Amino acid sequence: MSDADVPDGMTELLQRFIDDHGYLSWLGTTVESMTHDTLVLSVPFDEKLSNSRPGDGDDPAQVHGGIAATLIDTAGGIALRPHLDDPLNGGVATINLNVNYLRPAGGDLTATAAVVRAGSSVGVSTVTVESEAPDGESKPVATGQGAYRLFRS
Repeated sequence: MSDADVPDGMTELLQRFIDDHGYLSWLGTTVESMTHDTLVLSVPFDEKLSNSRPGDGDDPAQVHGGIAATLIDTAGGIALRPHLDDPLNGGVATINLNVNYLRPAGGDLTATAAVVRAGSSVGVSTVTVESEAPDGESKPVATGQGAYRLFRS
């Protein structure tokens, strides 16, 4: 399959699913792009997602690490969907998730997932999450890998 083999309207359908999903919608998750082997999701910075507490002073707010982990898990699993016999109705469930935190995230988060392998029953994806650093440059804040059970029709 090529990148053109992602079903028409898949990105829009995925965004509608996210908008109807309680947690992903609450995070403000947006589908930025999708190809047959990649997916880019983003979550805008919001104080409600930070580790800041009242009285923390002038310390810059940092996004809670669980948000990056959520992006790694979600993007990694969804990136495998085009490999299913029925991408819209087939199932994907996390078997194992590994997250490595690299530096604090203080801005919008962008997760880029890439499919490593989609076998007959298990798929693996790697994901890098980036955020704007204090110097204004976007830098990786977390990396991860997920293994997923693929439920084929």
